[in-house]
Formats: sequence, C-alpha cells, structure tokens
Amino acid sequence: MQLKKLSLQHYRNYDEVFFESGHMVNIIVGPNAQGKTNLLESIFVMALTKSHRTHQDRELIQWEHPHTLLHAEVDKKYGSVTLDLAISQQGKKAKINGLEQKKLSNFIGSLNVVMFAPEDLEIVKGSPSVRRRFLDMELGQVQPSYLYDLSQYQKILAQRNQYLKQLFSTRDTKAAMLEVWNEQLAQFGIKIIKKRQSFIKKLQSWAEKIHSGITAGKEQLRIVYSTAFEEAAIEDESVLFDQFMIKLSQVKEQELRRGVTLVGPHRDDLLFYINDKEVQTFGSQGQQRTTALSLKLAEIELIREEVGEYPILLLDDVLSELDQFRQTQLIETFQNKVQTFITTTGIESIDLSKLENASVIHVCSGSLT
Repeated sequence: MQLKKLSLQHYRNYDEVFFESGHMVNIIVGPNAQGKTNLLESIFVMALTKSHRTHQDRELIQWEHPHTLLHAEVDKKYGSVTLDLAISQQGKKAKINGLEQKKLSNFIGSLNVVMFAPEDLEIVKGSPSVRRRFLDMELGQVQPSYLYDLSQYQKILAQRNQYLKQLFSTRDTKAAMLEVWNEQLAQFGIKIIKKRQSFIKKLQSWAEKIHSGITAGKEQLRIVYSTAFEEAAIEDESVLFDQFMIKLSQVKEQELRRGVTLVGPHRDDLLFYINDKEVQTFGSQGQQRTTALSLKLAEIELIREEVGEYPILLLDDVLSELDQFRQTQLIETFQNKVQTFITTTGIESIDLSKLENASVIHVCSGSLT
C-alpha cells in the first residue's frame, strides 16, 4: 500500500497544500511548530476519520474556516483508489472513488496506517482508557464490523446508565426495564470481547517475536486481555452470554446505588508482562518504550496478515530517542516493504547513505518544499 498523492485545504496551519510521493521513505524535516506533525496527522485522519491527538474535530479545521477538505490517492494491491474526506461543524462526509459512503465504517480500512509517536508510551504506562482506545482504533482498521458493534454497545451503555440514574433518583427497585437493557448490552458486549481476544492473541504472537529480537532474546513479552470473564468462557458465545448476564445480576445492587454500569468491555484492560513482571508497574522506562515499539511493529505485521498488504508507517518525532545505529536499523527494516513517513527537526543524525528510494521534504510555516 502506497500513498501517492495528498492534498489538504484549510487543515490546521495548512491553507492549501499538495503533496506527491513516489518514494518508500519520506523524511519530513523542519523546526518545531511548522506543521510536520499536522501533515502526519492528516494521513492518520484519512485512514480512521479521526485524529490520534484530539477528540475535537473542530481543532482540525483552520481558524475562521467552515470546513477542511482532505484528498488522497492510494495505490493498493488490487489497484488505485481515491479518498475524499470533508470535516465540518455539521459532521463528516467521506467518498471512495467519488461515491459517498453512507457510513464512515465503510470508509475506514480503505487506507491502513500505523502511527508511532512519543505519546504512544501511554499505551503501556497510561490509563486503561488509553489502551481500550488503542484496541478500538486498530481493530476498527482491519474489521469494520467491530466499529458497528462498538457503536451499538456504546449507545446501549449510555441509555442503560441513564436508566440506572433514573432508578436511583426515583428509588424504584423493581427495575422492570433493566433486564431488557442487560440482554442488549450482553448481545453486543460479547461480540466486542471475542473480537478483542482474537486480535490480542494475534498481536501477542507477533509482538513476542519482535520484542525478543529487539532485546537479543533477553526479554519475553506477554500481552494479557484483562476482562471480567474467564478465558474459557470467551471461546463459547452462549457461555459468555450467560456469564455476562450472571455478572450483571451480581452487581445489580451496586449499580443501582452508583447509577453506572459496572460490567462489560468498557471496563476491560490490556496488561503487559516482561519475563513475567508487569511492565506498567515494575518495568523501567526503557522496557516500557521497547514494549510500545514492539506493539507498533507487531501491528504492522498483523495488518498485513489481515488485509493482505502492509500499511503505511507514520513515525512522529521518535528518531530523536534512538541512537544513529538504531535509527538506521529501524528505517532499513521497513524501507523496501513499508512506505514510511518520518518527522524530524534535523537529518544530521540519519545515515542517508543507507537509505534507498528516499525523499526529504522541508516544512516551513505550513508550506512544503
């Protein structure tokens, strides 16, 4: 998969910019606050229709403009595809080859990307919500049906929580409608849990090999899906559904007191272990960083396995944390098989003689040369 052309209108600090790439390695150079990360972010937005940096779409639109327009041309295994995305206060409109998509989930997956940025360290050491977001975004790229199940689950969860709050305020202990909400919550909740578990098993198989290679065999990485349900139950949908309903009945009194749903995939987590020690709590900063890198590199291989071709790799200001040998080694690993976009404030530390099929793009005040 290769991004051949990208054009932006009124995107963050870019008034209008056109970018064309025939290279596998694209090094985007410039001082801070010139728009390097914005350019990488726009490619991520074209893939997932949302930013990795903000939940507010308004922030993507240039100041005092009503909308932003993004256009991309992508070469894929089975031919070229054109993608258009318009973002405004009223929402988003997406087109594939000029045809408007009724659902954004039909658009997501047309372009696959893996982003690695300094803030990705939070996947390892941050809150469970960060890891759930990581799971949701990566799974959504390779399984659009997951996004549908997730959106349905979130709607039901919000309505169930609202009902619990009503019960608390009215002191209604009969809760006649609660059983209906329970069944609907479990129906979509088990689909999410099963898909997450399957995804994590595949991610683990790749990450384990990659992490062992990075650490010269000294460290073994293990990824565990932390959920309220037993692993054996997850294998059988009917057993998992029954367990879900039992768990909900067990916490019913607590939920009525607190007015919030206490069981389900919205409370799940990912745990990382190196040599059987939990990385979040006991890992050094170096181990946490290596775990995050192993995850991202594993993600590349997993996407290739799922969709049949490599995604585009976006490296945002991560080279500065590596010495020259590791920088060059990282780029050399992917330069002939994964199209890579790299942002950096300077190319002095990169051994350009080791790079093939590479270009250098300079960014200054929202302009490219």
